[in-house]
Amino acid sequence: MKKIITSVFAALLFATPVMAQNVSVEITNLTNGIYYTPLLMATHPESTHLFQSGTTASANLQAMAEGGDTTGLISDLAAISADISDNPAGGLLAPGMSASATFPKGGKNTHLSIVAMLLPTNDGFVGLDALKIPNAKGVYTYFLNGYDAGTEANNEVINGGGAPGTLGIPADPGGNSGTGGTGITTSENNMTVHIHRGVLGDNDLNGGASDLSSTVHRWLNPVAKMVITVN
Repeated sequence: MKKIITSVFAALLFATPVMAQNVSVEITNLTNGIYYTPLLMATHPESTHLFQSGTTASANLQAMAEGGDTTGLISDLAAISADISDNPAGGLLAPGMSASATFPKGGKNTHLSIVAMLLPTNDGFVGLDALKIPNAKGVYTYFLNGYDAGTEANNEVINGGGAPGTLGIPADPGGNSGTGGTGITTSENNMTVHIHRGVLGDNDLNGGASDLSSTVHRWLNPVAKMVITVN
């Protein structure tokens, strides 16, 4: 009888579904001519937000959105013991390319956030704000928007800027931009985090209003595809 009970217990044990242990996240750049600065991906508690639409950007979000500097946001996440993946692509993420990271499943880090500056833009970034990670095993697909941090006018002039408070775009990694642009605008109507209106650009590589190309750099949302695999 003891042997039978033991056998039944073992059968029940092995028949019990195994809880998910890991979450894999893959990001694909869907744009034609926009690069992502090194991605910051993290899982964290529900109450944490790297950004929120309709609110004023933090100084650390501004540094990321204007110059790709994620050090401040990483410090914020480390302070709450978030699980962090810093620069999973090992540099810039080019159009059409993907990067991935794996996070432990379970515990208090139940939500996922992602940010990276969009280059060349003034203060545009791809973002995901505190998505609840699915509990059930499976593959889940999402599309991410480009946001405007609301901290800098979108003048579309490449001048090596990138430090907070310095108007301009740091660079065009793809080398498709022009020079001598006079600037699309010097002001913005919405100074909170909001959906980015995209790049205007022009076809004048030696002047015009924008240093960006309307045939290369223009984009519409969404700007990224995200696939979450829970296993």
